Amino acid sequence: MRRLPWVGLPTDSTVLGHHRFAVAGEKYVRALAEAAEVTPLVLPSLQSPLPARDWLQGLDGLLLTGAVSNIEPQHYDGGRSWPGNVHDPARDANAFALLDEALAMDLPVLAICRGFQELNVALGGSLHPQVHRVPGLADHREDPQAPVDVQYGPSHAVTLVADGWLADWHGEGRVQVNSVHGQGIARLASGLQVEARADDGLVEAARSPRHRFVLGVQWHPEWRVMQAPFYHAIFRAFGQACRQHQQNQLDSR
Repeated sequence: MRRLPWVGLPTDSTVLGHHRFAVAGEKYVRALAEAAEVTPLVLPSLQSPLPARDWLQGLDGLLLTGAVSNIEPQHYDGGRSWPGNVHDPARDANAFALLDEALAMDLPVLAICRGFQELNVALGGSLHPQVHRVPGLADHREDPQAPVDVQYGPSHAVTLVADGWLADWHGEGRVQVNSVHGQGIARLASGLQVEARADDGLVEAARSPRHRFVLGVQWHPEWRVMQAPFYHAIFRAFGQACRQHQQNQLDSR
Protein backbone atom coordinates (compact mmCIF):
# COMPACT_ATOMS: atom_id res chain seq x y z
CA MET A 1 0.00 0.00 0.00
CA ARG A 2 1.28 3.46 -0.91
CA ARG A 3 2.36 5.66 1.98
CA LEU A 4 0.64 8.96 2.74
CA PRO A 5 2.39 12.01 1.27
CA TRP A 6 5.11 13.49 3.46
CA VAL A 7 4.83 17.22 4.26
CA GLY A 8 7.61 19.16 6.00
CA LEU A 9 7.12 21.94 8.55
CA PRO A 10 9.99 24.30 9.44
CA THR A 11 10.14 24.86 13.18
CA ASP A 12 10.60 27.78 15.53
CA SER A 13 13.86 27.90 17.48
CA THR A 14 12.87 28.38 21.13
CA VAL A 15 14.81 28.42 24.40
CA LEU A 16 13.18 26.35 27.14
CA GLY A 17 15.14 26.39 30.38
CA HIS A 18 18.84 26.14 29.50
CA HIS A 19 18.41 24.55 26.08
CA ARG A 20 17.21 25.42 22.60
CA PHE A 21 14.33 23.42 21.11
CA ALA A 22 12.85 23.06 17.61
CA VAL A 23 9.13 23.66 18.07
CA ALA A 24 6.16 23.09 15.77
CA GLY A 25 2.62 24.00 16.81
CA GLU A 26 0.44 20.95 17.37
CA LYS A 27 -2.54 22.58 15.65
CA TYR A 28 -0.61 22.64 12.35
CA VAL A 29 0.55 19.05 12.75
CA ARG A 30 -2.99 17.91 13.53
CA ALA A 31 -4.50 19.86 10.60
CA LEU A 32 -2.07 18.19 8.20
CA ALA A 33 -2.81 14.73 9.56
CA GLU A 34 -6.59 15.07 9.85
CA ALA A 35 -7.68 17.60 7.20
CA ALA A 36 -4.98 17.25 4.51
CA GLU A 37 -4.57 13.52 5.22
CA VAL A 38 -0.80 13.60 4.91
CA THR A 39 2.08 12.66 7.21
CA PRO A 40 3.67 15.71 8.92
CA LEU A 41 7.46 15.74 9.21
CA VAL A 42 9.06 18.33 11.48
CA LEU A 43 12.17 20.03 10.02
CA PRO A 44 14.40 21.56 12.72
CA SER A 45 15.54 25.14 12.19
CA LEU A 46 19.27 25.11 12.79
CA GLN A 47 22.03 27.69 12.59
CA SER A 48 23.56 27.48 9.99
CA PRO A 49 20.51 26.55 7.90
CA LEU A 50 19.83 22.92 7.10
CA PRO A 51 20.68 21.62 3.58
CA ALA A 52 17.27 22.52 2.16
CA ARG A 53 17.39 20.60 -1.12
CA ASP A 54 18.53 17.40 0.59
CA TRP A 55 15.74 17.69 3.18
CA LEU A 56 13.05 18.35 0.57
CA GLN A 57 14.04 15.60 -1.89
CA GLY A 58 11.74 12.96 -0.42
CA LEU A 59 8.89 15.29 0.55
CA ASP A 60 5.59 15.91 -1.24
CA GLY A 61 4.77 19.33 0.22
CA LEU A 62 5.85 22.15 2.53
CA LEU A 63 3.73 23.93 5.14
CA LEU A 64 4.98 27.28 6.44
CA THR A 65 3.33 27.91 9.79
CA GLY A 66 2.52 30.96 11.82
CA ALA A 67 4.72 31.84 14.79
CA VAL A 68 5.09 34.14 17.77
CA SER A 69 8.09 35.77 16.10
CA ASN A 70 8.18 38.25 13.22
CA ILE A 71 10.54 38.24 10.24
CA GLU A 72 13.55 40.42 10.93
CA PRO A 73 13.04 43.72 9.04
CA GLN A 74 16.39 43.66 7.21
CA HIS A 75 14.97 40.90 5.00
CA TYR A 76 12.49 43.34 3.40
CA ASP A 77 13.98 46.82 4.03
CA GLY A 78 11.56 47.27 6.92
CA GLY A 79 13.71 49.70 8.89
CA ARG A 80 14.60 49.21 12.53
CA SER A 81 12.88 46.78 14.84
CA TRP A 82 11.51 47.91 18.22
CA PRO A 83 11.58 46.67 21.81
CA GLY A 84 9.29 43.69 22.32
CA ASN A 85 9.26 42.69 18.64
CA VAL A 86 10.20 39.02 18.86
CA HIS A 87 12.55 37.61 16.21
CA ASP A 88 13.80 34.12 15.34
CA PRO A 89 16.86 34.32 13.04
CA ALA A 90 17.06 30.51 12.73
CA ARG A 91 13.45 30.33 11.54
CA ASP A 92 14.10 33.14 9.05
CA ALA A 93 17.19 31.47 7.60
CA ASN A 94 15.69 28.00 7.31
CA ALA A 95 12.27 29.06 6.05
CA PHE A 96 13.78 31.17 3.27
CA ALA A 97 16.19 28.38 2.31
CA LEU A 98 13.37 25.83 2.21
CA LEU A 99 11.12 28.16 0.25
CA ASP A 100 13.75 28.88 -2.39
CA GLU A 101 14.27 25.18 -3.00
CA ALA A 102 10.59 24.24 -2.78
CA LEU A 103 9.67 26.84 -5.40
CA ALA A 104 12.50 25.69 -7.68
CA MET A 105 11.27 22.08 -7.30
CA ASP A 106 7.61 23.09 -7.81
CA LEU A 107 6.76 21.44 -4.51
CA PRO A 108 3.24 22.20 -3.18
CA VAL A 109 3.43 24.99 -0.58
CA LEU A 110 0.78 26.21 1.87
CA ALA A 111 1.89 29.29 3.81
CA ILE A 112 -0.03 30.51 6.87
CA CYS A 113 0.26 33.90 8.64
CA ARG A 114 4.03 34.36 9.20
CA GLY A 115 4.48 31.75 6.49
CA PHE A 116 2.53 33.92 4.02
CA GLN A 117 4.76 36.84 4.93
CA GLU A 118 7.83 34.64 4.38
CA LEU A 119 6.51 33.65 0.96
CA ASN A 120 5.92 37.28 -0.01
CA VAL A 121 9.37 38.40 1.18
CA ALA A 122 11.11 35.44 -0.47
CA LEU A 123 9.62 36.48 -3.81
CA GLY A 124 10.63 40.13 -3.41
CA GLY A 125 7.63 41.68 -1.67
CA SER A 126 7.58 43.81 1.47
CA LEU A 127 5.67 43.99 4.75
CA HIS A 128 4.01 46.51 7.01
CA PRO A 129 5.92 45.92 10.26
CA GLN A 130 2.92 47.22 12.24
CA VAL A 131 -0.33 47.13 10.29
CA HIS A 132 -2.27 49.02 12.97
CA ARG A 133 0.04 52.04 12.53
CA VAL A 134 -0.64 52.37 8.79
CA PRO A 135 -3.25 55.06 8.03
CA GLY A 136 -6.40 53.53 6.56
CA LEU A 137 -5.68 50.00 7.75
CA ALA A 138 -7.51 48.32 10.62
CA ASP A 139 -5.94 46.70 13.67
CA HIS A 140 -5.68 43.03 12.72
CA ARG A 141 -4.27 41.86 16.06
CA GLU A 142 -6.12 39.65 18.49
CA ASP A 143 -7.11 40.79 21.99
CA PRO A 144 -4.33 39.29 24.17
CA GLN A 145 -6.70 39.16 27.15
CA ALA A 146 -9.44 37.24 25.34
CA PRO A 147 -9.86 33.46 25.60
CA VAL A 148 -8.14 31.56 22.80
CA ASP A 149 -11.46 30.56 21.23
CA VAL A 150 -12.29 34.26 20.89
CA GLN A 151 -8.83 35.17 19.61
CA TYR A 152 -9.12 32.57 16.85
CA GLY A 153 -12.83 33.02 16.25
CA PRO A 154 -14.28 34.87 13.23
CA SER A 155 -12.97 38.44 13.29
CA HIS A 156 -13.66 40.11 9.95
CA ALA A 157 -14.79 39.36 6.41
CA VAL A 158 -12.56 39.00 3.38
CA THR A 159 -13.59 39.33 -0.24
CA LEU A 160 -12.48 36.40 -2.37
CA VAL A 161 -11.33 37.20 -5.90
CA ALA A 162 -13.81 36.04 -8.51
CA ASP A 163 -12.60 32.92 -10.36
CA GLY A 164 -9.85 32.42 -7.76
CA TRP A 165 -9.08 29.18 -5.97
CA LEU A 166 -10.56 30.29 -2.66
CA ALA A 167 -13.80 31.53 -4.20
CA ASP A 168 -14.15 28.24 -6.04
CA TRP A 169 -13.59 26.17 -2.89
CA HIS A 170 -15.92 28.32 -0.79
CA GLY A 171 -18.62 28.78 -3.42
CA GLU A 172 -19.21 32.40 -2.39
CA GLY A 173 -17.39 35.71 -2.69
CA ARG A 174 -17.25 36.64 1.00
CA VAL A 175 -16.20 34.72 4.08
CA GLN A 176 -15.45 35.41 7.74
CA VAL A 177 -11.91 34.61 8.92
CA ASN A 178 -9.92 34.96 12.12
CA SER A 179 -7.26 37.65 12.51
CA VAL A 180 -4.20 37.08 14.70
CA HIS A 181 -1.40 39.12 13.13
CA GLY A 182 0.42 42.40 13.66
CA GLN A 183 2.36 42.46 10.40
CA GLY A 184 0.94 42.20 6.91
CA ILE A 185 1.57 42.49 3.19
CA ALA A 186 2.67 45.95 2.01
CA ARG A 187 3.95 45.39 -1.52
CA LEU A 188 2.78 42.10 -2.95
CA ALA A 189 5.58 40.20 -4.71
CA SER A 190 5.36 40.32 -8.49
CA GLY A 191 5.19 36.53 -8.61
CA LEU A 192 1.97 36.40 -6.60
CA GLN A 193 -1.61 37.28 -7.48
CA VAL A 194 -4.29 38.29 -4.99
CA GLU A 195 -6.82 35.70 -3.83
CA ALA A 196 -8.49 37.69 -1.02
CA ARG A 197 -8.56 41.14 0.57
CA ALA A 198 -9.89 42.51 3.83
CA ASP A 199 -12.32 45.41 3.67
CA ASP A 200 -9.49 47.85 4.49
CA GLY A 201 -7.66 46.68 1.35
CA LEU A 202 -5.01 44.55 3.06
CA VAL A 203 -4.05 41.50 1.01
CA GLU A 204 -5.21 38.46 2.99
CA ALA A 205 -4.37 35.67 0.53
CA ALA A 206 -2.38 35.19 -2.67
CA ARG A 207 -1.10 32.40 -4.88
CA SER A 208 1.60 31.87 -7.46
CA PRO A 209 0.24 31.29 -10.98
CA ARG A 210 3.68 29.99 -11.99
CA HIS A 211 3.49 26.93 -9.75
CA ARG A 212 1.08 24.02 -9.47
CA PHE A 213 0.17 24.81 -5.86
CA VAL A 214 1.65 27.74 -3.93
CA LEU A 215 -0.89 29.50 -1.70
CA GLY A 216 -0.50 31.91 1.21
CA VAL A 217 -3.23 33.01 3.62
CA GLN A 218 -2.94 35.58 6.39
CA TRP A 219 -5.53 33.97 8.67
CA HIS A 220 -5.25 30.64 10.50
CA PRO A 221 -7.21 27.90 8.69
CA GLU A 222 -5.61 25.24 10.89
CA TRP A 223 -7.70 26.39 13.87
CA ARG A 224 -10.52 23.87 14.52
CA VAL A 225 -10.17 22.96 10.85
CA MET A 226 -12.47 19.94 11.00
CA GLN A 227 -15.36 22.13 12.19
CA ALA A 228 -14.82 24.89 9.59
CA PRO A 229 -15.76 23.86 6.01
CA PHE A 230 -13.86 26.72 4.33
CA TYR A 231 -10.70 26.08 6.33
CA HIS A 232 -11.05 22.36 5.71
CA ALA A 233 -11.33 22.97 1.96
CA ILE A 234 -7.96 24.77 1.99
CA PHE A 235 -6.19 21.86 3.67
CA ARG A 236 -8.04 19.32 1.55
CA ALA A 237 -6.85 21.06 -1.65
CA PHE A 238 -3.30 21.21 -0.31
CA GLY A 239 -3.43 17.50 0.54
CA GLN A 240 -4.66 16.70 -2.96
CA ALA A 241 -1.79 18.71 -4.48
CA CYS A 242 0.66 16.74 -2.33
CA ARG A 243 -0.87 13.44 -3.48
CA GLN A 244 -0.59 14.58 -7.10
CA HIS A 245 3.06 15.50 -6.56
CA GLN A 246 3.68 12.08 -5.05
CA GLN A 247 2.04 10.41 -8.05
CA ASN A 248 4.04 12.52 -10.49
CA GLN A 249 7.26 11.44 -8.77
CA LEU A 250 6.25 7.78 -9.00
CA ASP A 251 5.33 8.15 -12.68
CA SER A 252 8.69 9.73 -13.51
CA ARG A 253 10.69 6.77 -12.17
